[in-house]
Amino acid sequence: MAQAAFEDIVADFEFLEDWEDRYRYVIEKGQKMPALEDALKVPATKVDGCASQVWLHPEPAGGVFHFKGDSDAMIVRGLIAVLRDLYDGLSMAEVAGVDAAAEFGRLGLNDHLSAQRSNGLRAMITRIRETAAA
Repeated sequence: MAQAAFEDIVADFEFLEDWEDRYRYVIEKGQKMPALEDALKVPATKVDGCASQVWLHPEPAGGVFHFKGDSDAMIVRGLIAVLRDLYDGLSMAEVAGVDAAAEFGRLGLNDHLSAQRSNGLRAMITRIRETAAA
C-alpha cells in the first residue's frame, strides 16, 4: 500500500545498483526537502532514540496525515524525505496499515543502515504511527 512517490523511489533504487549511488539519492532527496522552521524544532517535535537531532512536526488536515521533518544529519534528513513519500497524504487510519519495515526492505535499506540509524528510523516510524493514531 505504498504511495506513488514511494513506488518511484523503489523503481529508482532498482535502476541504481551501487549503494553509494543509492545513499547519494537518499541524501539528495533530503537536500530537496524544505527545511523545518526553527520555531518548530522544539522538544515536543524532537524524536528520541535517534543518534542525530531529528524533528517531526505533524500537520494532519481533514483526516489526512501530513508532516514536516528535519535532521542535522544528511542521510537522516534523506530518510525523513523517504518517510514523507511513504506516509504523507494517507488517511490517519491508513498510516497504521503501512508495514514500513517491509517497504524499506524493498529498498534494501534494512541491510545497509548502521544499527544507530536503524534504531533512529524505527523511532521515527513509531512517532509517525503514534501521532496518526492519536
